[in-house]
Amino acid sequence: VVALIGESGSGKSVTLRTLLRLHPERRTRIGGEVRVAGQDLLALSGRQLADYRGKALLIVNVASKCGFTPQYTGLEKLWQDYRERGLVVLGFPCDQFGNQEPGSEEEIKNFCSLTYEVDFPMFAKVDVNGHGAHPLFAWLRPDAPAPPGDAIEWNFTKFLVDREGRVVRRYPPKVEPSAIEGDLLALLLPPPRVTPQD
Repeated sequence: VVALIGESGSGKSVTLRTLLRLHPERRTRIGGEVRVAGQDLLALSGRQLADYRGKALLIVNVASKCGFTPQYTGLEKLWQDYRERGLVVLGFPCDQFGNQEPGSEEEIKNFCSLTYEVDFPMFAKVDVNGHGAHPLFAWLRPDAPAPPGDAIEWNFTKFLVDREGRVVRRYPPKVEPSAIEGDLLALLLPPPRVTPQD
């Protein structure tokens, strides 16, 4: 079980071995327990990544001052429409692209809540590229590379992960959340059966 995502650069202190334990030949499953200095790292929402095991995940590096920031609306809609069928949208603030996420965790949380009414889980700020990239993104990138390499090109890059922990697809920032809906539906639980009323 993966236990949390911490602040930017924390990946330097975390090994990927625990992430690979369930599927060592390829990084296609989330497994093991991630700790930094012996302590679980906390999400902005107070939740752990382990809480979402068995769910379909849409993992997105987000920012408050990006041209794609209005995609928060579409991400929230996916979360509201499909959360009962096993979807979880996970937002990871990132300040690696044009200093587009300079705020504190509390400022980020307030912006998302007040401006876009974001209710899906938001995690602590992370790096997604380079030596300081968090292990989660170091795991996601090679499993869903984008030419000319696996580096994330900008904020609002999206990774779709199935309920078994396999990376299904990567979407560039310009792809709107609504365009992912078809791929997403294939991973979700069937809609609840409606019982006819007498």
